[in-house]
Amino acid sequence: MSFDLVLFGGTGDLSWRKLMPALFQAFRHGSLPERGRIIGVGRDDLDDDAYRALIQSRFDAVEGAKRPTPEEFAQFASMLHYLRMDLSHPQDYTRLAELLKTRNADTVVMYLATAPSLFTAVVEHIAAVGLNGPNVRVVLEKPLGHDLASNRAINTAVRKVLTERQVFRIDHYLGKPSVQNLFAMRFGNALFEPLWRREHIANIQITIAEDLGVDKRGAFYDQTGALRDMVQNHALQLLCAIGMEPPINSSANAIRDEKLKVLQSLKPWTLETIGQHVIRGQYAAGNHQGQPVPGYTQEKGVAASSTTETFVALRTEISNWRWAGVPFYIRTGKRLAGRDAHIVINFRPVPHPIFKTPAGAANRLVINLQPKDGLELHLMAQGAAQHQTEPALSQVHLNLDFDQRFGAERVGAYERLLLDVIAGRLNLFVRSDEQEEAWRWVEPILQYWKNDPAGPRPYPAGSWGPRAASAMIARDGYCWSEEM
Repeated sequence: MSFDLVLFGGTGDLSWRKLMPALFQAFRHGSLPERGRIIGVGRDDLDDDAYRALIQSRFDAVEGAKRPTPEEFAQFASMLHYLRMDLSHPQDYTRLAELLKTRNADTVVMYLATAPSLFTAVVEHIAAVGLNGPNVRVVLEKPLGHDLASNRAINTAVRKVLTERQVFRIDHYLGKPSVQNLFAMRFGNALFEPLWRREHIANIQITIAEDLGVDKRGAFYDQTGALRDMVQNHALQLLCAIGMEPPINSSANAIRDEKLKVLQSLKPWTLETIGQHVIRGQYAAGNHQGQPVPGYTQEKGVAASSTTETFVALRTEISNWRWAGVPFYIRTGKRLAGRDAHIVINFRPVPHPIFKTPAGAANRLVINLQPKDGLELHLMAQGAAQHQTEPALSQVHLNLDFDQRFGAERVGAYERLLLDVIAGRLNLFVRSDEQEEAWRWVEPILQYWKNDPAGPRPYPAGSWGPRAASAMIARDGYCWSEEM
């Protein structure tokens, strides 16, 4: 199969940090179709050789094992081409169309690694020059809009010139091997399904913690914030994977239909519940790995008076028969105590304990997403001591490390997703109605914050966020996993 992959924003940060390394790894693994062409699009005045040299220089920053040898890069570079374009000039799209028609590839992928504000104009321009045929696929990066209205406007514009099957709304979390294993764990095993409901599960916690600050993305992040950047997409997609009903099959629409039902079932917000169950924070000066680091408002590109949140913790429920009354806690933030993404399924204690056990002890399933990748099952077991008059139990856990088990067989998130786009597989991409429903659910929070004079709660860099996040979960009689 022949393909053309057009990278709008081909000289940008996302292209050289994520997309090009992922494409090279697919090439190295032999999974990238051989008759391929990768066309970087940008405003820089470059030719093919200069573009290849630029990408080669960027690969020098790639971690050792993933760095190509000179021989490997020479082979990969033969696929790389460059086209200078101004995305606001319609005549430049005519040149792109002419370039693509020189080969008439089986599949044409347009990857919009640009500012979301350009999405509508780009899709309209490519359609105007006939680049919206059935062999064309368009990839849209997040964030897709900044609220429900802007998201709908983008989707409406896209829908006018492309079918839903041609649109790949990417959320790279869905490409992570650990997240794919969520579906495998739930729907490929008979062990968990009978327990996966309100009668057996006390609460579920989703944590996506970053130890770094905004780095060089201060200007972008200050217009976005943690709720838009992480909760509306990544965290809610994880919640859907945990909370959805078994789909009728493994097709894209069957999976996405069930995810949509979860989003539609999320408990609606009121002014009272937002005030009680949503905590926003912003990191102040603190320490990272023993070194002092500045607060958020001292970061480059961030306004000194900024009220943008760098931390969100919230409590919600899925209002259906399976999950009614079970709290779901979501927490994400920057400059936290560690880089750690995981999901904790806390089971209810046994109804009638006959053994002496530690206070608050109960079974837990921990799904590690990063930096570790695997499953931990926390159980109760009796120790070897025989002198006790009353049998006592201790906590033990079974640990399955996916990286150790599968090793080099594992495929990175962007590599997997790019190959899926080329192949036309939509399972790991977000449908427009899913996205709109997620925006609909978070929008009352955004409106509340807009009118809230208190602003975000400060927390020191290197901590686990504002104390109010612990107080929120403690009102239900629970605590975060690191507090157990």
